[in-house]
Amino acid sequence: MKLAIPKATLAGEARVSLIPETCTRLKKLGLDTLIESGAGTQAGFLDSEYEAIGVRTCSSADELFGEADIFVSVHPPTDADLSRLRSGCTLFSILNPLIRHDLVRKLAEGGVTSLAMDLMPRISRAQKMDVLSSQSTISGYKAVLLAAAELQKMFPMMMTAAGTLAPAKVLVMGAGVAGLQAIATARRLGAVVEAFDVRPAVKEQVQSLGAKFVEVEAPAEDAEDKGGYAKEMSEAYKQKQKEVIAQHVKDADIAISTALIPGKPAPILITAEMVHAMRPGSVIIDLAAEAGGNCELTRAGERVDANGVLILGPTNLPSTVPFHASQMYSRNVGSFLQDLVKDGQLILSMDDECVAGTLVTQGGQIVHPRVRDAMGGK
Repeated sequence: MKLAIPKATLAGEARVSLIPETCTRLKKLGLDTLIESGAGTQAGFLDSEYEAIGVRTCSSADELFGEADIFVSVHPPTDADLSRLRSGCTLFSILNPLIRHDLVRKLAEGGVTSLAMDLMPRISRAQKMDVLSSQSTISGYKAVLLAAAELQKMFPMMMTAAGTLAPAKVLVMGAGVAGLQAIATARRLGAVVEAFDVRPAVKEQVQSLGAKFVEVEAPAEDAEDKGGYAKEMSEAYKQKQKEVIAQHVKDADIAISTALIPGKPAPILITAEMVHAMRPGSVIIDLAAEAGGNCELTRAGERVDANGVLILGPTNLPSTVPFHASQMYSRNVGSFLQDLVKDGQLILSMDDECVAGTLVTQGGQIVHPRVRDAMGGK
């Protein structure tokens, strides 16, 4: 079987789906790999590096899509990509299928077998395949650097001949992978860090990184679903949460929000009223911008000045660190393929939890129960 690495067609996407190191592993599985010329250049991987390990370079997308059986992509396919995918081919990609319903329908109608890497179940065996975790690591790290570059203060406390400089105060909302990485990065830079999460179970992790855990009275219902993701809370809990967050946001120099609920709009954690209570010069980095944002005033991909408070809603931070983001994504996909390819053939068995958790379309049908339910059973 032939596996293809297409060049990113989404504006601003610099990552490549597979790096040479992974291609070497796939070659041992019996897969012939093709790459569209220049696909890895923006991430720091040249065509010559792929060619040196036996990957064939295709001069055009038409040539690549015309030959391959398996396609590995980072971002969801654009309309141009969809028009080239042949019926019967297999696609591994981040798809956002719980939200991108039109895309799912087009993949099914086109006869494409699609596996959403962003639906990888959070089980022990799948940790090495978890693209959400790997890419969120990048986002959490880069969010702090963005904030540091914009803040009118330095992060660490400094004792100088001109007097003592107080450390910056950082509030991180959401202690998942992105949030924990943001905490760790802010602490390394010397900031005083507080963190909030609806899941009391993450308190120990937050404290182990040197941050203070901001607690809201524990809700009666569970705060996370079976997959380990935070879930939507009751209205009574949301009101308590709002009151507690308001107290801490107004004192923060930087607020970094990372809270997401799979398949639903991001919860509003920072209201316009809270923003107006912050000091001018404060910075909000909203990593949930693509899902509507955790801040009421966030606009995805834009800079918003709210009475001197800067709000940034970046939409693809992993792509701004393309070398390591590509390396991590490539290793995630490579690990998945190593489990699925036998004697050069791709075998998708629903007995495999990772296949059952990620397989979205097959044989012209939408086969993922959760995606199908989100689409109203259609």
